[in-house]
Amino acid sequence: MNTFDTLQKIIQTRRSTKPADMNCKKITNAVILQLLELADWAPTHASTEPWRFLVYEQDALEKFCADHAELYKANTPAEKFTAGKYDNLLHIADKVSHLVLVYMKRTEGATIPALEETAAVAAAMENLLLGAASLDIAVLWSTGGMAHHQSMKDYLGLSNDDAVMGLLYLGYSDEPRKQGKRKIPLENKIVWKS
Repeated sequence: MNTFDTLQKIIQTRRSTKPADMNCKKITNAVILQLLELADWAPTHASTEPWRFLVYEQDALEKFCADHAELYKANTPAEKFTAGKYDNLLHIADKVSHLVLVYMKRTEGATIPALEETAAVAAAMENLLLGAASLDIAVLWSTGGMAHHQSMKDYLGLSNDDAVMGLLYLGYSDEPRKQGKRKIPLENKIVWKS
């Protein structure tokens, strides 16, 4: 198999895996570091490298989940609050090995549009996802809970120009990867110009 075929297979078979489908098996920190090294090779305009990673494991992971649940409780109007969502946030990582919280650190005084910085961080996250898929590591990229709420930025000590891009829940799973599908045919997404 040539390099393109290998990359194509990894891209086409990568799938999100819910943390509830993970099996509690731990990923070594050395492997997590390898994935972060892949993320660090994302394209970046003017070499701003705006991606930042907070890696939670063990007790720190449990504390983050408890704090996340409390942020939800403290910042959700009573009529919208549900005990089920609170409980989910509290226990979402019970079977997870690591959580990597990814945020965009806006370059101070940058003239580069924030959209380009956001795109660079998304590319870094995709590099990590593909590396994980190549190692049969299960991942869920989540933007749920309070990920995009001001209270999360305050909790993390981020500036107003920074942005939480997502929570990457990583672990192993015994569940087979689901078959992929696209809802819109590729030919409906392409306009060829000659």
